[in-house]
This record gives sequence, C-alpha cells and structure tokens, in this order.
Amino acid sequence: MEFLGTTQTASYCGPKKCCGLTSLPAVQAPVIQECYQPYYLPGYRYLNSWRPSLFYKISNIQTCPDESSSTLRPPTTLPALRSALFSRYSPRDWDHSNQLQVRGAEASRLWASRLTDDSVRLLQDKDQLTQQMQQGTTRNLGQRLSDIGFWKSELSYELDRLLTENQNLETVKRRLECAANEVNCPLQVALECLYHREKRIGIDLVHDNVEKNLIREVDLLKCCQQQMRKLAQRIDLQMRDNRDAQHALERDLEDKSSAQCIDEKCFNLRNTSDCISFFHGMEKIDGTISVPETWAKFSNDNIKHSQNMRADSIRLREEAEHFFETLSDQMWRQFTDTNLAFNARISEVMDVKNKLQTQLAKTLQEIFQAENTIMLLERSIMAKEGPLKVAQTRLECRTWRPNVELCRDIPQFKLVNEVFTIDDTLQTLKLRLRETQDMLQLLVMTKCRLEHELAIKANTLCIDKEKCMGMRKTFPCTPRLVGHT
Repeated sequence: MEFLGTTQTASYCGPKKCCGLTSLPAVQAPVIQECYQPYYLPGYRYLNSWRPSLFYKISNIQTCPDESSSTLRPPTTLPALRSALFSRYSPRDWDHSNQLQVRGAEASRLWASRLTDDSVRLLQDKDQLTQQMQQGTTRNLGQRLSDIGFWKSELSYELDRLLTENQNLETVKRRLECAANEVNCPLQVALECLYHREKRIGIDLVHDNVEKNLIREVDLLKCCQQQMRKLAQRIDLQMRDNRDAQHALERDLEDKSSAQCIDEKCFNLRNTSDCISFFHGMEKIDGTISVPETWAKFSNDNIKHSQNMRADSIRLREEAEHFFETLSDQMWRQFTDTNLAFNARISEVMDVKNKLQTQLAKTLQEIFQAENTIMLLERSIMAKEGPLKVAQTRLECRTWRPNVELCRDIPQFKLVNEVFTIDDTLQTLKLRLRETQDMLQLLVMTKCRLEHELAIKANTLCIDKEKCMGMRKTFPCTPRLVGHT
C-alpha cells in the first residue's frame, strides 16, 4: 500500500535540519554479587539475589532549533520524492551505528558467556552444597538414631532390672503377709494356754516360769506380727515409688521409640521418595523444648532415679530377709523355752504328786493301823472289865465278914491293889484310845487334804500336759515362718 500524501505537520516534511547525533554510551560491565542465601521454596524466594545490570542509556538526539519554516516547508509531495529530497542520516552515522551495534552485541555475548559460566559454576556449587548439607543432615540423623538406640538400650536394661526388683519386692511383701498370718496360729495357741492355765485351782494358780514364758511368747508374737505388717507397709510405699520410676522409664522409652521411628523415617527419605512434599514456613517454627544436653540429662536422671529406687528396694529386701531370720530364730527360741518351762513344771508337779501319793498311801496305812489299835484298845478295855468286876465283887463280899474277921490281910491288900491297878490300866487304855481316835481323825483329815492336793495336781497336770502341751506339739516350721508356703 502506498502513501499518496502526508500531513503538513509531519516532522519529515520539513527541510533537513542540522543535527548532532551523540554517540551511544559504552557498555557497562555487569556487577555480579555472589553470596550464599538461605534456601527458599519455589515461589517464595525473596528477590534479593544478584542481577546483571545491563542498562543502556541512550542519549536523546539533540535536534537543532526549530527554524521558522513556515516558508521553507515543502509542498505536499509523494513519498518517493520526499526520500529523494531529504536524507535522515549520513553514511558516517550509519557506519558508526553499525559498529556500535557490533560492539554492543560482542559485549552482550561476552557477558552472556561469562554469565553462563558463572551460572554453571553456581549451579555446581549450590548442588554440591545442597548435597553436602543433605548428607550432613543424614549423618546427623544417623548419629541421632545411634544416640536414641543407646539410651533406649540403657532404659530397657534399667527397666528390666526395675521390673525384676519389683517382682522380688512383691514376693517379699507376700512372704511378710503370709508370715504375719502364719503367726496367728502360735499366738492363738499361746493365748489358749494362758486361758487354760487360769483354770488351775488353789495353790497351783501360781505365777510360775511357764506363765512368764507364755506372756513373753505372746508379746513376742504380737511384736513380730506388728513389725511384719509395718515392714509390708514400707514395702508397699517403696513399690509405689518403684512404679513411679517404672512409669517414667516406660514413658521415656515410649517417647524414644516414637522419636526413633520418626527419625528413621526422616533418615530414609530421599529426593525420589513419594511421601515428600512442600511444607511452607516449617523452618520458621521452633517447637523444640530441649537441647541435646538436657535431652540426655533427662534420660540419665530417669535412670539414676530408677537406680536409687532399686538400691532402696534392695536395702529393704535385705532388711526383710534379716528380719525373717531374726524373728524366726527368736520365735523358735521362745517356743522352745516355753516348752522346756512346761516340761520342767510338769516334772515338778508330777514329783509333788508322787510324793503326795506316797504320803497318802502311808497315811492310809497309818489310818488302818490306828483303826486296828483302836479296836485292840477297845477289846482290851472290855477285857479288863471282867477282872475289875471280880476284884470289886471279892472286895464287896469280904466286907460282909463278921467282927474280927474283917482283917486287912494280904488278900485284902492284894485285892485293893488289883482294883487300883486294873482301874489305872483302864484309865490308861481309855486315854490311849482317845489319843488314838484323835490321831485317827487327824490322819483322816490329812488324807482328805492329800486327796484334795492330788486332785489339784491332777487338774494342773491335765491342763499343762494334756491341754497345753497337746496344742504345743506342733509349731510352724521355719520356711512357713519366713513366708514360704
């Protein structure tokens, strides 16, 4: 399409003006700023990195002052004629412009080549840096996994030892409870022995060595039972502390396992993994609550606390074992002493009973003899009545002699003497009869007392030998006294 005309105000329609074309500015070398910037996700990089400063300041073309060209403006002509009449630039300007374009292109090409080389080096450096950082992070995660594995093994070892100690302590507690219950049987026996011995009669109701030993045995058994229960309560409190330490270890071990799973997952992540994704802003969030020193100190404190609890448990178990040995020995010794006192007392009672039986037998013999003596005396007295009657009758008959015949002759004298002698004999025999009867009464009373004493001794022997010693034939063995069933 050809232009058939132009407006009168077009700039190229005027006459040729003298103009000086200023030269283009020299190409400035780009300024490269290379420094390490933190990694930013795509689309979130702050544009603070370097840029090539390729700016060409093209000077404005100084046009000549306008001349009043109202008379010089050519008439409206065709474009072909106008090109022929008016030229825009000179050949010199054209050559100069071409040289400038060539030099600018060379400079741009040189800068582009340099920029390309720098970019390749930058890519290599950044790739190497990224790879080194990723490898360093992987090594750090591996070291972290090793640390977690070490502390997990320590925590697991300590937890196993603590669980074993808890089981041992639970066993000791059950032994104490069983031993405390086992003491009830000998304690009940000792109390029943004291109750039965209260049924003794009379003089045998004495505060003897047996009763003293029984009281000591009851006090010892009650004291042992009370100490066992107190020690069981202490063990219960210690087991509560052990459970607290156990829960701390288990919680720490569970946290270590969770952290190990997470770190293993992170350790196994690669650039080609399917589960990786962008999580914008996570590097700005610091949700950590510990540092490696406090992290290790936390597990170490848990282990030390567990070790202290185990040491306390071991001391408590040793105290319980010593307590078992001491109390079982004391209970057996007191049981033996009480039985020895019972045997000694039974022997004493049997000796006294035998003596009383001997005396009773002798008393019965004496009673029999006294009864025979009384019978003989009564017969003798009855036998003396006939001679006395004869003598008194003779004397009475001789009183009837007449006159001088009443002579005090020898027969008279003998008869009087005979009457006095027989009468004196009767009085002596009657006195002896009364004495013998009194002695018989005394012997009968002695026999009653002896029989009463024998009944008392028999009752005492029945209580001590049959009832008390019958219950005390058995005593819990040492394994049962120390809580073994």
